[in-house]
Amino acid sequence: MLEVELGGAWRCEHALSAETIDLLNLFLPLVARMETLAIAQLGQSLDGRIATESGASHYINGLQARTHLHRLRALVDAVVVGVGTVNDDDPLLTVRHVKGRNPVRVVLDPRARMGGDRRLAFDGAALTIQLVGPGCATKAPPGVRRISLPTTAEGGFDVLAVLDWLHAQGLRRVLIEGGGVTISRFMQAGALDRMHFLIAPLLIGSGRAGLQLPPVLSVHEARRPRCRVFACGEDTIFDLDLRLAAHSAHDARADADAHVPRRISTQAPGSVDVSTTMP
Repeated sequence: MLEVELGGAWRCEHALSAETIDLLNLFLPLVARMETLAIAQLGQSLDGRIATESGASHYINGLQARTHLHRLRALVDAVVVGVGTVNDDDPLLTVRHVKGRNPVRVVLDPRARMGGDRRLAFDGAALTIQLVGPGCATKAPPGVRRISLPTTAEGGFDVLAVLDWLHAQGLRRVLIEGGGVTISRFMQAGALDRMHFLIAPLLIGSGRAGLQLPPVLSVHEARRPRCRVFACGEDTIFDLDLRLAAHSAHDARADADAHVPRRISTQAPGSVDVSTTMP
């Protein structure tokens, strides 16, 4: 008998294989929580590259690492990617290597640049939502539901507002899958609960970097999240719990002065029926 506590701690009366123990340790913290969840995953090389200089990235990680990604997709309500990833890689964002339902696919596209020939625009495998900025004059690609959200002064989205809108649609468990710029924005905003780095044993050299965060002046200021390490075929998973990350003294003072919750509920400017994709 398996007993699971809120938060993912577990006990089992019977002996389990090492592989089963790793799977339970890795995934139970994601499914045992009843609240919202924002998790990101990033596959990269030993030297921190997610693609070559030309943009080639298929495949940096091995089959077992890609299977891990599909398990994450099967556990969430929505998977979020930036429009650059959609236009460059033409991903399906569906669950194929394991059994499970397909998540709602959400494309962050403030300037409505997504090509109508991208597969997620017409394959019908799952609902695709294109989030655009106000005043986009072009038509949405067939098979895509377009929603307009406010943009920031820089022309992008407030990622916390994006999560609030998704939660208002009932999409409470969210995977931010790519690319590196999009994941970096969620990380910098403090919007992530967990992060999975999938590190492949290869060196790419010059290429596209993974996370792109502002520099710190000293090692003392670096983020030091709680981290667990799991083998995944030839790759290695670093599972970061960002809710418990140790902030620098500056960040701690700023948080104390602000007295503002990490996520603030706002009235969604638009809504979409996702009931057909929910269980």
